[in-house]
Amino acid sequence: TRSLLGVFEEDAAAISNYINQLFQAMHRVYDAQNELSAATHLTSKLLKEYEKQHFPLGGDDEVMTSTLQQFSKVIDELSSCHAVLSTQLADAMMFPITQFKERDLKEILTLKEVFQIASNDHDAAITRYSRLSKRRENEKIKAEVTEDVYTSRKKQHQTMMHYFCALNTLQYKKKIAMLEPLLGYMQAQISFFKMGSENLTEQLEEFLTNIGTSVQNVRREMECEIENMQQTIEDLEVASDPLYLPDPDTTKFPVHRNLTRKAGYLNARNKTGLVSSIWERQFYFTQGGNLMSQARGDVAGGLVMDIDNCSVMAVDCEDRRYCFQITSFDGKKSSILQAESKKDYEEWICTINNISKQIYLSENPEEIAARVNQSALEAVTPSPSFQQRHESMRPIVQSRPTAARTSSTGSLGSESATLSALPLDSFVAPDTPIQFDIISPVSEDLPGQAKSSGQAGRRTNPFGESGGSKSETEDSILHQLFIVRFLGSMVVKSDESPDIVYESMRILAARAIHNIFRMTESHLLVTCDCLKLIDPQTQVTRLRFPLPNVVLYATHQENKRLFGFVLKTSGGRVDNRQTSVCYIFESNNEGEKICDSVGLAKQIAFHAELDRKASEKAKEIERVKEKQQKELSKQKQIEKDLEEQSRLIAASSRSNPSGGEGQFVVLSSSQSEDSDLGEDGKKKRESET
Repeated sequence: TRSLLGVFEEDAAAISNYINQLFQAMHRVYDAQNELSAATHLTSKLLKEYEKQHFPLGGDDEVMTSTLQQFSKVIDELSSCHAVLSTQLADAMMFPITQFKERDLKEILTLKEVFQIASNDHDAAITRYSRLSKRRENEKIKAEVTEDVYTSRKKQHQTMMHYFCALNTLQYKKKIAMLEPLLGYMQAQISFFKMGSENLTEQLEEFLTNIGTSVQNVRREMECEIENMQQTIEDLEVASDPLYLPDPDTTKFPVHRNLTRKAGYLNARNKTGLVSSIWERQFYFTQGGNLMSQARGDVAGGLVMDIDNCSVMAVDCEDRRYCFQITSFDGKKSSILQAESKKDYEEWICTINNISKQIYLSENPEEIAARVNQSALEAVTPSPSFQQRHESMRPIVQSRPTAARTSSTGSLGSESATLSALPLDSFVAPDTPIQFDIISPVSEDLPGQAKSSGQAGRRTNPFGESGGSKSETEDSILHQLFIVRFLGSMVVKSDESPDIVYESMRILAARAIHNIFRMTESHLLVTCDCLKLIDPQTQVTRLRFPLPNVVLYATHQENKRLFGFVLKTSGGRVDNRQTSVCYIFESNNEGEKICDSVGLAKQIAFHAELDRKASEKAKEIERVKEKQQKELSKQKQIEKDLEEQSRLIAASSRSNPSGGEGQFVVLSSSQSEDSDLGEDGKKKRESET
């Protein structure tokens, strides 16, 4: 019996394993059907919401909207069919196999455990019954053991019968549990297909046929458009091949100087510190009288500056080519930009110059720009010298009022400013040369150049190490730095009136006449000791101007960016007379600030000098007091010694009435003291005695 029971139990375990696998497979079918139903419903919902979408390039396509609405209705009906199929699968397929798995198979396992327990209890009762002794029989123990055997044997027999019955019934339930789910699955699918055949009418078939034809037409149009675009790409590649070079040949691609609109990529220099900067590439374009920039990824551009009445000039910036600077009309804002090629570089400068003259406001801006540029080209003719230029303009100057003064601009393409009415010879010598460049430190020892204190170059240590010597500006309480551009310097006759600075600012006109547009940018350091021009890249002191030698400084009355000062220097090697040199600079609208800073530095230096003199006077008074105190202390010491000697003499007189020997001793002591005091001490001792 137990051998046969083992066969039945092995069969039940195989049935349980197989039913579990079949249940998982059918559950996947059921889950897939539910997912298909949900996905179909979501698709129908999205097709209905197409008309509510806002596509930037879509436009109003009513045909597409109506077509998708029709598809949405059909798919919605299919979604309903899928939902019905899911419900039928849950009832007809999943319910029977779930019941068999959860109820019948678990019942077999429970009965097996109960039968095993009953069998173990019966074996234990038989073992206790077999151990009963035959000699000393105890009727009570024997009755208990007999009752246990009876109860355990009955329980085992009943459990075994139920267990065997369940194992026999399992063979029939296995067939039912496998066939019922399959039958329900097939019936649900047949019902689904019947509903689908009822929904697919002839009208729907005609609609699908028309949509298929439309799709084929769209595909053919797309292929034709692709062919046209490929041909256009090939033509553009052939035509644009020379433009791939970063700096194309200007002979093949001439510069357009009459533009009033320009767009393209430029590198902008942004300062990150006192002398450090970075370059950023952005897209720049002009819009009316504004210069705009747009970073990559931005939807629209932002304003860089207003370029109406601005100034633009070519500049030397680090080791980069094609750089130019734009300064606003009020001088408060400036930008340094770098073009990619020489053609773009010249076109940007000409375009901004045309916009600064507000030519873009006219009806035909390019024609007017062409006429203005042609007139400027004919008007600006280089003269042999600055003096000849003034000689040619002198009759015109004398016919104007004496108080008229105009400011000059240093922008590229701008016309020369009108000279003021005051005669130039009253301030500047007729043959005075103009120095346009800063004298570098390496050229100080050249013949013919005087080593004055105002033009002595000095190299500063960029690492801040003094090398054992203290910096001359280290103790200065004033350190102000300004960015300036050196325009030039010239020797003047007088240093008594600010008009000298105003007249010297005509150096700008001379630069325009000689087509000198590039200016050296430096850092002007104002301290209580001196003014320094420092190279921002190499930290080399290009020029040093002692503050006491700066006798006059002023900014232009109209153009506040122009600043100048007069420096008194020692004369040449022939005559030792002092000469006055006027230096002119251009700043970023900081001329008045520089004048205020220089004035403050001179005031601080003046007060420092007064404090120094007062300190020296106080020290002298202190020394006199100390000397008097020493003399007074010395006099008191002498008086004390005399009193001591007087007491000694009196004591010796009382002890020796004759007094010869005592007097001799005292006199000898006094004589020895006189010999030690010297000639002056003897005289003072005699007078005190």
